[in-house]
Amino acid sequence: MSELLSVALFLASVVIYACKAGRNSWWFSATLLVLGLFVILNITLFASNYFTGDGITDAVLYTLTNSLAGAGLGKYLLPGAGLVLALVVLFCALGWVLRRRRHRPYHFGYSLLALALALGSVDASPAFRQITELVKSQTREGDPDFTTYYKVPAKQIPHPKLNLVYIYGESFERTYFNVQAFPGLTPELGALKAQGIDFSHTEQLPGTDYTIAGMVASQCGIPLFAPFEGNASASMSSFFPQNLCLGDILKNSGYENYFVQGANLRFAGKDVFLKSHGFDHLYGAEELKTTVADPAYRNDWGFYDDTVLDETWKKFEALSRSGKRFSLFALTVDTHHPDGFISRSCQRKSYAINGKANQSFSAVGCSQQHIAQLIEKIKASPYFKNTVIVVSSDHLAMKNTAWNELNKHDRSNLFFVLRGDAPQQDISGLKRSTLDNGATVLDILGGDNFLGLGRSSVSGQSLSAIFLNMKSKVLAWKPDIIRLWNFPKEMKAFTIDQTKQTVAFSGSQFRLPLLVRVADKVEPLPESEYSAPLRFQLADFAPRDNFVWIDRCYKMARLWSPALSLSTDWCVSQGQLGGAQQVQHVDTAQWKGKTDFKQTVIDTDRYQQNVDKLKILDNNIRYKADSFVFNVAGAPEEVKQFSGLSRPESWGRWSNANLGEEVAIEYNQPLPEQFDLVITAKAFGANASQPIPVRVGNAQQSLTLGNELTTTTLHFSNPSRSKRLVIVPPVPQSTNEGNILGHSPRKLGIGLVEIKVVAGAG
Repeated sequence: MSELLSVALFLASVVIYACKAGRNSWWFSATLLVLGLFVILNITLFASNYFTGDGITDAVLYTLTNSLAGAGLGKYLLPGAGLVLALVVLFCALGWVLRRRRHRPYHFGYSLLALALALGSVDASPAFRQITELVKSQTREGDPDFTTYYKVPAKQIPHPKLNLVYIYGESFERTYFNVQAFPGLTPELGALKAQGIDFSHTEQLPGTDYTIAGMVASQCGIPLFAPFEGNASASMSSFFPQNLCLGDILKNSGYENYFVQGANLRFAGKDVFLKSHGFDHLYGAEELKTTVADPAYRNDWGFYDDTVLDETWKKFEALSRSGKRFSLFALTVDTHHPDGFISRSCQRKSYAINGKANQSFSAVGCSQQHIAQLIEKIKASPYFKNTVIVVSSDHLAMKNTAWNELNKHDRSNLFFVLRGDAPQQDISGLKRSTLDNGATVLDILGGDNFLGLGRSSVSGQSLSAIFLNMKSKVLAWKPDIIRLWNFPKEMKAFTIDQTKQTVAFSGSQFRLPLLVRVADKVEPLPESEYSAPLRFQLADFAPRDNFVWIDRCYKMARLWSPALSLSTDWCVSQGQLGGAQQVQHVDTAQWKGKTDFKQTVIDTDRYQQNVDKLKILDNNIRYKADSFVFNVAGAPEEVKQFSGLSRPESWGRWSNANLGEEVAIEYNQPLPEQFDLVITAKAFGANASQPIPVRVGNAQQSLTLGNELTTTTLHFSNPSRSKRLVIVPPVPQSTNEGNILGHSPRKLGIGLVEIKVVAGAG
């Protein structure tokens, strides 16, 4: 109803303004802005529904404010491009319609009415209501009984005897095992499920409905609710640092904890979560590419399930033979929405529903086959008697091509257990949630039967059975759960750990580099794949905003400390953009600092100069030096422009044929008539030992490089006084080597560390 009302108000606003309001720039701009907001909100709602099927949720906000590295976005590029195009077209059309009668006399009453109706359309829209409710849910006081039900178990299992294999099936809900609805879909894994303890009523609660949230729920017994203000959770170097989770208890009990998946570990901060809670051995897309048989056999997200589960079996065998106590967690990906991926080793590559092939169901049929094959190998091994196998969904399926069929049935998550020490067939119909998974596993392994808000389904009673509406109760506890992050309220003293590349203050740790706005509250701002570089974020600060900026020295030195312009060490800058700033060099492994914001007069001219310098593009930065140093941004003052080079890295820069087939450096003044060119560089791949043309004007020399850094001197005569130096890598190689996660492959040729022109030499 509210959706129809909001659309009606929107259309009424458009018609009244276009036909009656007349010409007035202010009213036109204000009305267009509000109506445009209505369009953006509804497109956001549409896009969120496309991903989640449940509108704008914590899952959407968390994913957008965390790391998108390694996200399998390939299948969403076309719909995403369509949405952007639709947004542009709608804005243009809206502006054109509103200006149709711009020559009519201006009418205050109709203009005011049109704007009021536009505001009403925004207020009535479901998207606005959902976002408003999310904001409110973060600021409520919480529920006083949270501490009564949140329980912390013992840190160790007294006498651990069993190893653990825990398999998360991506979106692999129990509904798929309904043989009446989906006959022949899960024969292999369904047969194994029938041999174990099958917990058939595992509900999904708010804050547990996407992969990282499902993992947190099952291992820590709490939903994943995180502050989204300032993207602060993405900068944390630890994840729910105060919580004791299953991985912590296992590690304290002598287990070595392993995690294997085909996707990138950094997506949504899975690596941070696991490292924060007892996992020392993590294998994702980056780590597996050097060990799998075929590194090129991948889908949009990473390695297929057959590859990942083969690697899981190898780990299980090796760890079992070693006699070590271990836990081995694996996460599949082939059943990821919107329609999954079909592995090449799958024996049944197609599943039809209503007489029509459906890829989401087909992917489920394949993935369950691979999971079942792994379990059968474990069961057939001599090590099964010492092993507990858990199979669970990470969350219910999101909006995929099986969505309509799934929603015809009562949906629940998958969770079943196979014990090698005590074979048991049982179907438990107890009402429970994924919060109970970790406590159940802990109980089976010999530990306590509670974990956070979770209770063991073997010997305890789930909170889902105690509260009539557990979903409402969890939402009431949301502020209490957010407080478990222990986000700092002030920043006075801080410690920088150069080895770990972290900064700690007020009991919290954050990853470097980091920008912090320090006011009535502390707002940490990270730099990652989805956010602007910190200097661009700092440029948006107000003149009086206090900041602490911890980054590589050269990034801030050109503003306030030129002597450090070529330093790749860590530096700390603090102050106000419109006032005083200071830069300190981090020169010890454990560097201790204090905030010191001097209350000086704000100078608007100085503020604008600082903002302008912060916004200079990397390639336009210039520094004082007698050589071109490639591991910092920019170039020496003598260089006018350059091209064909990738971004600076800790050692230097690669040439990148995607940006230019040759490396070209143009100087402001002609190069000397006689000079030596001293080049410190290395070759990539097949470029090694190949002659590399180096040209200045009409003169050409050959440079030969190996895969290790060397320094070569070439003598040039330059009678034409050319200003241009050109290096042509012979065979650029397309590769992800050293690439920023989630970015397209680069075409690398040579790696440059330094180029120096020595006049009159030779």
